[in-house]
Amino acid sequence: MKISDKLNDMYAGYYNSEAVLKKRVISARQTISHITEMTGGRHFRSVIDVGAGEGSVLAGLDAICFADDLNAVEISESGCEAIAARKLKSLRSVQKFDGYSIPAATNAYEIGIAAHVLEHVEFERPFLQEIGRVCDIVYVEVPLELTLSVERSIQMAAPYGHVNFYTPATLRNVLETSGLEVIDLKVWANSLEYEMHVSGRLKGRIVNRIRNTTLTLFPKHAPFLMTTIGGALCRKRIER
Repeated sequence: MKISDKLNDMYAGYYNSEAVLKKRVISARQTISHITEMTGGRHFRSVIDVGAGEGSVLAGLDAICFADDLNAVEISESGCEAIAARKLKSLRSVQKFDGYSIPAATNAYEIGIAAHVLEHVEFERPFLQEIGRVCDIVYVEVPLELTLSVERSIQMAAPYGHVNFYTPATLRNVLETSGLEVIDLKVWANSLEYEMHVSGRLKGRIVNRIRNTTLTLFPKHAPFLMTTIGGALCRKRIER
């Protein structure tokens, strides 16, 4: 199994764009905040970032000494080159892969991270099962775009290669039907920095306030009313 030629072509030079890079750096900062929150500030022996892009999340993890060893697999050559060019002190390996087969032994890594990757994956379950094979713990983060305005979400996200759309319940379902046990699942609004980057300073502040207030007052209903971020910390399901 491998990614389609269409997606492969889309991401071939994707990370050479300055506009894409700036947005990903901002997005990575909020992702790292979510990861540290979900893992309780724990230090890990080894990490693999699956679908690591140009390495923004890896750079953030390296800066906070999140793990002794950082590793990455990525489908695009431009992404692999960008990661290697960062010369991160904890980085041990960067490998190009086919999107589904991770070149590593079973249980090779303590934790695997797939942040803002699953929404791009054509075959979700084989992808998740493979991360579960090589990792003890798995953290998955996605935009929750399956709202009441899902048709608009599809139109807006299509140029960025989103092919899957989630609610908290459908995210949990795809994880649990991929051999993973969800330890914790949380929903967040995008950060103020992210909203100001996307919408401008004034509108971004207003949007951020509305999203956070709605999420606080109506936590179960908010993900259906607006796009939020979902993060799940998982482990391999033990069959009894």
